[in-house]
Amino acid sequence: MGWDSEDWDGKPVIAILNTWSDLNTCHTHFKILAEQVKKGILQAGGLPVEMPVMSLGEIYTKPTSMLYRNFLAMEAEETLRCHPIDGAVLLGGCDKTTPALLMGALSMDLPVVYVPGGPMLRGNWRGEVLGSGSDVWKYWDEKRAGNISDDDWAEIEDGIARSPGHCMTMGTASTMTALAEALGFTLPGASSIPASDSNHQRMATQSGRQAVENVWQDRKPSQIASMEAFENAIVTDMAIGGSTNAIVHLVAMAGRAGLKLPLEKFDEISQRVPFILDVRPSGRFLMEDFYYAGGLRALLKQLESLLHLDCLTVNGKTLGENIASAEVHQPEVIRPLDQPVSTAGGTAILRGNLAPHGAVIKQTAADPAFWQHTGPAVVFRDYNDLAARIDDPDLPVTKDSVIVLQNAGPKGAPGMPEWGMLPIPKKLLEQGVRDMVRVSDARMSGTSYGTCVLHISPESAIGGPLALLRDGDEITLDIPGRSISANLSEEEWEERRRSWQEPAPHYARGFGKLYLDHVTQAEEGCDFDFLHGAPATVAEPEIH
Repeated sequence: MGWDSEDWDGKPVIAILNTWSDLNTCHTHFKILAEQVKKGILQAGGLPVEMPVMSLGEIYTKPTSMLYRNFLAMEAEETLRCHPIDGAVLLGGCDKTTPALLMGALSMDLPVVYVPGGPMLRGNWRGEVLGSGSDVWKYWDEKRAGNISDDDWAEIEDGIARSPGHCMTMGTASTMTALAEALGFTLPGASSIPASDSNHQRMATQSGRQAVENVWQDRKPSQIASMEAFENAIVTDMAIGGSTNAIVHLVAMAGRAGLKLPLEKFDEISQRVPFILDVRPSGRFLMEDFYYAGGLRALLKQLESLLHLDCLTVNGKTLGENIASAEVHQPEVIRPLDQPVSTAGGTAILRGNLAPHGAVIKQTAADPAFWQHTGPAVVFRDYNDLAARIDDPDLPVTKDSVIVLQNAGPKGAPGMPEWGMLPIPKKLLEQGVRDMVRVSDARMSGTSYGTCVLHISPESAIGGPLALLRDGDEITLDIPGRSISANLSEEEWEERRRSWQEPAPHYARGFGKLYLDHVTQAEEGCDFDFLHGAPATVAEPEIH
């Protein structure tokens, strides 16, 4: 390998878990980023060892990257366990890489520093500022409605993602990296820096130096991941109008730390934390603007009175110390608490006879006209059925209908894909309809918007109430009342339960079967049931 004994003897060995891949467009700069981290590790007297782990690019991983989040979490944990490593720097960014790497690190409990990949630069098309994801959905609907051409669409594709980095809207990637910082796993301000900014490379080098220091201080994830730290993350999530996916991921991450986050905690915090970050898809600006406005440190400074400021972070300081000098430079982007985008937080938890174990809606991205709505169901049994019929001109649907997708949950899809922003039927798009109530046991991209009820639990594939819905059933959504229900008698429910048949499993072998046998439901984080709990302290087996 070319190392001399002086290069390694007595020095901390720091693994760099790199999620780079040619098929992960969010992480195209990670080869350079890893070299910056190595520089910092060497400067601090450590030995860097770069180790590849599964990349989980959101665009090309099929059937969904969520199916493999637990795979990466297990790989990260076992990579750190089976090698002679003292600490680690985790390189992630694209949606599932952040929770997966931190889940693995929490289970292994070695000193780590998380380095977020950073958002890409603002997009542009004919003078219009484009936001990844959000404007894809917007202009795709306009294309389906016949309002823009194929050539227009090609120009949008060429202008919407013009640098390395993850989505520059407040999608799942931006949400989860922000929450990693709020939890205390990144250096202060790390999550807001655009991937192309030179400050991002400097942050990576500083993170390498910090990783060495953390080994000497034996500063472990278990010292950082307290219930108070997770409450800070939830407060942050609501204030930034974060992705609904954050709920599933935070529950799973907390589970690895031996903590339980009931859905009611998210709803309780949502009702007292205002939404103050005016960033798409729930606002006007993009992540680059957020960075110039002061970034997450400035936003956390605005939230100071709502946070546990004494929580420890990876640099050895408290959260309060890390944000003490932060300032808001553009108050139209990061609003004051008394001038929020919305007085309620970004998401709401719903229950009712359709979701006895809970459901989620991003209320800030929904048309307020649908916050209280009753309409007849138009039911699709799975995604293939939806794709085949949604644009049928004879589909019996109106703007007041409630579109329902079954078999899109953890086991049903499988993997709980981001199918929850169900497409609006073409004939309604042509009439000018751009939102309607949609209900599923799927997830939704954090860059999406609309009145979409998600994460219905129990899911339909295991016989949850969603599986029993039929066309024409009257469904009532009441966001202020926190409920989602079908107007059916108990006798009717029972009759339908008796006739329901469980669908055939998608996999009979391999990781797919392991997933189906052990994945939990949405309210439990969709983690594997055998990986819940605090890090094990069982001694490694002796090798003779």
